Amino acid sequence: MYRPKSGIALLFTIACCFATTSAAWAQLLEWNVNLHGFADNREFAKSGNFSQTIFGLRFSPEAGLLVDSTHRFRVGVNFIQEFGARQNDRQFEPVVYYNYQRRGFRFYMGMFPRFGLLDDYPRAILNDTLLYYRPNVEGMLLRYTGKSVQQQVWIDWTSRQTAMDREQFLVGLSGKVNVASFYFSHYAMMWHNAKAAQGNEEQAIRDNGAVMASVGYSASQATGLLDSVDINAGGILAFDRLRGHYDFRFPKGFIANAYLARRRFFVQHTFYAGEPLDIPYGDRFYMAPLYNRLGLGWIPIRHRRLEGRFIATFHFTRGAIDNQQQFLLRYIIGRKHPVKGF
Repeated sequence: MYRPKSGIALLFTIACCFATTSAAWAQLLEWNVNLHGFADNREFAKSGNFSQTIFGLRFSPEAGLLVDSTHRFRVGVNFIQEFGARQNDRQFEPVVYYNYQRRGFRFYMGMFPRFGLLDDYPRAILNDTLLYYRPNVEGMLLRYTGKSVQQQVWIDWTSRQTAMDREQFLVGLSGKVNVASFYFSHYAMMWHNAKAAQGNEEQAIRDNGAVMASVGYSASQATGLLDSVDINAGGILAFDRLRGHYDFRFPKGFIANAYLARRRFFVQHTFYAGEPLDIPYGDRFYMAPLYNRLGLGWIPIRHRRLEGRFIATFHFTRGAIDNQQQFLLRYIIGRKHPVKGF
């Protein structure tokens, strides 16, 4: 069982080690605090999906050193409290990672925040509840960013094998190539669900994932009535195999997205048509052969690094219309201070 007090003490000890080691390099002491409030009411019963209300707060402070503008060490904690949850249900997760940054390359290893790195994945492949319940990636990520190209590869280890626990991990590849206001983007993910060390024959190994590619047009400060436009369309190919039960299956479909914004208001729309996509980490609405998602958004709070968004979303499947209301508050502050006396 995770013990919050001992975990925080360990993080503090590591931070002190970072602060009292390293020698004559130029160093900056960095810190930041991420506050994420969420109220997400999901009325999904008409389509046969799971209805729930996710209401809570995530508080994630970090501190560490940036050494010679290249090597970064960070420690912190990710505390998530769902309102009304009992004390034993509170989640404390350590944040400890190394980050290398130089000439367009960025490398992360450890337990580092998902936000800003993997939160752009399509919901069909990685659903948006991961930002609530699994805000950290536990593994590695390598990203390259150039003038018109961005590519990254990553691995997220979700379960270490024990006598009773399965070995599970996610591995992915994504990127974008820009040509003026047009772009080509791609996303790929595989989930490997292996057996436990003492697993029986009924515990089959599963390989599951998807590949998606699309072309699009994006413009900020667009002329006319809109401030921002992003429109794209493409295809998705999923794969699924349960070893010893069935061989690879390859459901596929067409996906189109549109995002239109004017001042503090925006509209986001997704259309999917194709075969049911059984991707465990993906949004279950894509199990429908025809799916429309329409979101109407308003940003009532926007001040420097503080933003609050309200989104009313409607989910259209054959014979059913579900609805969802979200209010998302995010506040990020941070500072850098030169380290003296080394």
